[in-house]
Amino acid sequence: MIVTKKHLPRRTFLRGLAGTAVALPLLDSMIPALTAQTKTAAKPQFRAAFIYTPHGVILDQWVPKTTGTDYEMTPILKPIESFRNRFIILSNLAENKAKQAGSGHASSSATWLSAAVTKDTQGEDVQAGTTIDQMIARKIGQDTPIPSLELGIEDVSNMIGICDATSSCAYLNTMSWSTPTTPLPAEINPKVVFERMFGDGSSAAKRFERLQDDRSLLDDITGSARDLQKNLSAQDKTRITDYLDNLREIERRIAQVEKRNTDQQLSVPNAPIDIPETYEDHVGLMFDLQVVAFQADITRVSTFMMSRELNNRTYPYIGVPEQHHSISHHQYDPLKMAQHQKINTYHVQLYSKFLTKMQETKDGDGSLLDHSMVLYGSGMGDGNVHSHDPISVLLGGGAIGQIKGGRHIQNPKGTSMGNLLLPMLEMAGIQQDKIGDSTGKISLS
Repeated sequence: MIVTKKHLPRRTFLRGLAGTAVALPLLDSMIPALTAQTKTAAKPQFRAAFIYTPHGVILDQWVPKTTGTDYEMTPILKPIESFRNRFIILSNLAENKAKQAGSGHASSSATWLSAAVTKDTQGEDVQAGTTIDQMIARKIGQDTPIPSLELGIEDVSNMIGICDATSSCAYLNTMSWSTPTTPLPAEINPKVVFERMFGDGSSAAKRFERLQDDRSLLDDITGSARDLQKNLSAQDKTRITDYLDNLREIERRIAQVEKRNTDQQLSVPNAPIDIPETYEDHVGLMFDLQVVAFQADITRVSTFMMSRELNNRTYPYIGVPEQHHSISHHQYDPLKMAQHQKINTYHVQLYSKFLTKMQETKDGDGSLLDHSMVLYGSGMGDGNVHSHDPISVLLGGGAIGQIKGGRHIQNPKGTSMGNLLLPMLEMAGIQQDKIGDSTGKISLS
């Protein structure tokens, strides 16, 4: 038998004359001929994404009435009904029932991934707990260029001092903590994230020069891509083309924002200015960047705050002109609860686009969604009373065969969120007996 399959290293880059280097997605050519994929460096990699939405949800429109596999999809989760078999609904969870810092907003996001208890402080001596995204990044992210991505939407640069009654603003600004005393800043600028992943445009002068030149950084690697594709299979050629087209589309959308912002100003500032005007565009770009980062194995761990607690965002384009925070204090008025439900559903609609891209993006013998663990939800249950008991979350993806979806698991009342975080750590290969106020482990089998 003659085997002619070309083999490429997993860490293959397309390089340009100007020094541009772009990592490639996982290709069939990266798997040695006649070798089982699980025994190669190209075997599917585990990824983990954590998506946060603030101010709780209308629980009776989120949590199904029945448990098991025959539940009826609820109105808020209707936008992801096509992914029913790709996620588990977990209800009756509780986020650290001990004393909460401030009014409860700060502790909702700050401890969602640690089940810790926040120290109630107005100063810089903040304390919560190391979050599982960072534990996982230490385990699986050390072989990637970026161990973890921390992303957000709102500018929190002016949020200092007291933000939540008696607690520090630092608790609201991120949900990722590398140590119990070290919160990690969330990047909100898609342009900065793109250039962190692929280089170029590190200064205002370079960004302005790029705008005047009107060229894509991907133009520099066209020749390299063409040469590489000559000896690849049709499937790998298509995969590279689709991947680069996706990168170019993200870059085009970012460039449009940058050009519009630059045209409106007399000078190009040193600080990044490339924030999309609309919330939906901003969220969409952040989701797309996570997909590309996973696809190219630039990172394997990401956190994304679709919005922060105590934000003053309004959603007039979906019929909710009031601020998200104020509408969450609906006083059980049916009309206001319906508005809060609209926001909850809208966020799930945006999330569904992320799941779709993850499902459509090939990764080895499956898709990115097959090989990822994705947690979606809020650290608050009933936003009207700042309740942390009960809360409900979605655990999705395939986690390389470790998540069996299509189920609603209703836990005993008051089950610690930590009891879910522990089996999630196990999926990433981390054995741990306790985290935060955990009392055991939820069985996900």
